[in-house]
Amino acid sequence: MKLLLFVSALAAATPLGSLEPRQQATLCDQYGYWSGNGYEVNNNLWGESAATSGSQCTYVDGSSSGGVQWHTTWTWNGGDNNVKSFAYSGRQITKGQKISSISSIQTSVSWSYSNTNIRADVAYDIFTAADPNHSTSSGDYELMIWLAKYGSISPIGSSVGTVNVGGRSWDLWVGYNGAMKVFSFVAPSPVTSFSANVKDFFNYLQNNQGFPASSQNLLTFQIGTEPFTGGPATFTVSQFSANVS
Repeated sequence: MKLLLFVSALAAATPLGSLEPRQQATLCDQYGYWSGNGYEVNNNLWGESAATSGSQCTYVDGSSSGGVQWHTTWTWNGGDNNVKSFAYSGRQITKGQKISSISSIQTSVSWSYSNTNIRADVAYDIFTAADPNHSTSSGDYELMIWLAKYGSISPIGSSVGTVNVGGRSWDLWVGYNGAMKVFSFVAPSPVTSFSANVKDFFNYLQNNQGFPASSQNLLTFQIGTEPFTGGPATFTVSQFSANVS
């Protein structure tokens, strides 16, 4: 009876529009997946076998046509230099869009980490390929935008210097993951609120790094976190949106 009275009093005191949305999905399987409103979320524990112990679950907190909110909680031990996962949210992409024909890839994200005594990054991850039907788990090229890095970790390849794109300075790293060429723009300090036209990054690569925009199709557009070791830690995306036009 006391519980019923408490709930009733809370409902009476809280305006109807201000109740927080109910959690839409709990994803604890290795590739636990959710999609809705043109967005997707994946637990994506692709590297978990490198850990000696640990686990991770991802939760979809809300979504609409204007974006998605989610968080992921993890603890990983062992395999210090191996990425354990890439829990991410992504914008679902129409196949066959050449980078050169896209005028804008506008995106914004706000995020936080509960614990920064970890080895992990927070990054956009974008694949392109000449074949529009290429597997979305890789590409001919990979563009990463590291909004943060915690601990002694580095992108693939080596630094080629500081560049300015989208009104910010980045440390640009270039290297190969197998046959796939990887470009990583690394922020000098955490950027927890980010808004940009990612086409600016492709334009820079086309003009300065020989990226073949006229032959490459956009395969994926995702943002998430790559943990190496540490935790428990919770990565929260309070809002992510993206539009390709």
